[in-house]
Amino acid sequence: MTLNAAQREAVETLAGPLLVLAGAGTGKTRVVMQRVVNLIRHGIEPDRILAVTFTNKAAREMQQRAGKLLRNKAGAPKPEISTFHSLCVRILRRQIHYLGYPAQFAIYDQGDQQSIARAALREIKMPETAIRPGDAIAMISRWKMAGVEPDAAASRAQSDKEHIGASVYRRYQAKLKSVGAVDFDDLLRLTAKLFAQSPDVCRAEAGRFDHVMIDEYQDTNGNQYELVKALASGHRNLCVVGDDDQSIYGWRGAKVTHILRFKQDWPDAKVVRLEVNYRSTRPILEWSNRLIAINKLRHDKRLRTTTDGGRPRILQLADEAAEAKAVVGEIEQAVRARRHHWSDFAVLFRTNEQPRLFEEEFRRAKVPYVLVGGTSFFDRKEIRDVLAYLKVVVRPSDDVSLLRIINTPPRGIGHKTITRLVETAVARRKPVWEILGEAEAGNGAVAGFRRLVEKYRRASRGGSLTELVAGLIDEIGYRAELGRIYTNPLEADARWRSVEEIVNSAGNYSRRERQATLGGFVHELALGDRDAEPDKESKMAGNAVVLMTLHSAKGLEFPVVYMVGMEEGLLPHRRSINDTESTVEEERRLCYVGMTRAQRQLTLTLALQRQKWGKARPTLVSRFLYEMTGQTAHPGYLKSIRGETKGRASQDAERKTAKGGRSNAGARKTG
Repeated sequence: MTLNAAQREAVETLAGPLLVLAGAGTGKTRVVMQRVVNLIRHGIEPDRILAVTFTNKAAREMQQRAGKLLRNKAGAPKPEISTFHSLCVRILRRQIHYLGYPAQFAIYDQGDQQSIARAALREIKMPETAIRPGDAIAMISRWKMAGVEPDAAASRAQSDKEHIGASVYRRYQAKLKSVGAVDFDDLLRLTAKLFAQSPDVCRAEAGRFDHVMIDEYQDTNGNQYELVKALASGHRNLCVVGDDDQSIYGWRGAKVTHILRFKQDWPDAKVVRLEVNYRSTRPILEWSNRLIAINKLRHDKRLRTTTDGGRPRILQLADEAAEAKAVVGEIEQAVRARRHHWSDFAVLFRTNEQPRLFEEEFRRAKVPYVLVGGTSFFDRKEIRDVLAYLKVVVRPSDDVSLLRIINTPPRGIGHKTITRLVETAVARRKPVWEILGEAEAGNGAVAGFRRLVEKYRRASRGGSLTELVAGLIDEIGYRAELGRIYTNPLEADARWRSVEEIVNSAGNYSRRERQATLGGFVHELALGDRDAEPDKESKMAGNAVVLMTLHSAKGLEFPVVYMVGMEEGLLPHRRSINDTESTVEEERRLCYVGMTRAQRQLTLTLALQRQKWGKARPTLVSRFLYEMTGQTAHPGYLKSIRGETKGRASQDAERKTAKGGRSNAGARKTG
């Protein structure tokens, strides 16, 4: 496929600030990679080009495309293509000593974070009923994404829970630094802090590149925004690609204003709009364009296509059970009639509670399906155990990881011994590992554990990484431990296969990296915990209907899409209705993202009543259905749903007076 005029303009603009507004399905990734190739063809050294995206999957795809387009020879310089977090790890490895951290810092995962938060709560004598460790970590994460330092958090706190969170934050961060560890948010925060405090370091790191390209710029948070400015302000050869209409991650710190004010930040910037959609039919785009045009905070653009097709449908069902039954029945009928494969279908929902009834119907109809989401690969006990061993081999002073595996599998180091070791370590302000050296003389089990770790520390300095990982897992007897814990052979075997994936990952890493080290492998896995989406990719590999949230669906496409629960309180979500206008705009963008996943057919469904606290209650049609179909809801309708200040009888009356002259109990099928 040749480049269209707008794509060609983006690819051939090789200097100065450039904003590429890439609408849904407009060939964004292809443009990014063709531009990288064009830069190299015009004399830019490949390793002087930095391209940054948000997930490991996207980074790998870009690396593979670049390799094919450039026909790279082994050992030849390559563009640096990575996630923000991977880039920051490399920068911090070189420079973090300026902030008082060791170069071989550990990266703590969510389980490690919660362990420290739990200890901080005990230290301030606060029960977990006051604030759960997970809630404290979420609060700390929001502060870090906003650039709020531990000492400043208390002045930002408004509620009692936030004041407790601020106290936890100070102790949490002090503990991290004392053991030479960082969390995922620190990777961005500390790099931004380093650049702000050390101009020489900033110049040195920015000076490694002559061109910077940022994918999905609408998803950047405050720290990422500052990093981009710091890296590009010298040469000003900055290309950002994104779509403000697909900015749906405000809840995790993303600021749509970054892409909206790009011309203000870089006044000489060129703006290129990619508006030709190669995914969806004209009627689907007409409804999508009409919906998103309601938003006030957006760049003016309109998707277009030459592909014809049927209009989207709106199905109104009696209740949530009828909704699930109707959707599953239609999918089953289409596949049985050989018009589609199961994998052609996606059912998209707003909240995690919605899929339960759909799962029941799929099972009843014996329809294969996958629910994307659930427990992350990296949250499984067996994976966390193995990773803890590898982390301790790399850095024995990692107390959280060491205490996780000191008696896993059981080796005779009892609870009293562990408590005594921890108390001594705390009193002397030393890592537990150092205290083990004193205790091993009188405890054979402790001595055996130290010998095991030291053996693999020596092995990690040379030899096969794959053999090292496999040998460690074998020596600790982890497969037998799984058989002991899980009496069901099928479950034990499934968990063992997860452990085998770690060994496979070590092999893949060794083949990919010229200088493969255990430390590098551990840090790649630590980043994979947050940057990758292993369940999402693996689960969608087979021939099955996909059930997933609207947030998870971003970046994907399906021939047939069902968007379910198109009701006020679900989409837009009830939390946004009483909030600021900007949160409703984000919900509208989320709806737009869902609609533009559909290639050929789009169906939007709603239930006329839903069970709440065991009682059937009437629902209200989502305002988005009025907007995308070109209708206007009666002003009283929208007034009543904000805060639910009116009674149900009044709301029913307003439904009847909405434009079209009927209640949402009217036609069961429209559009």
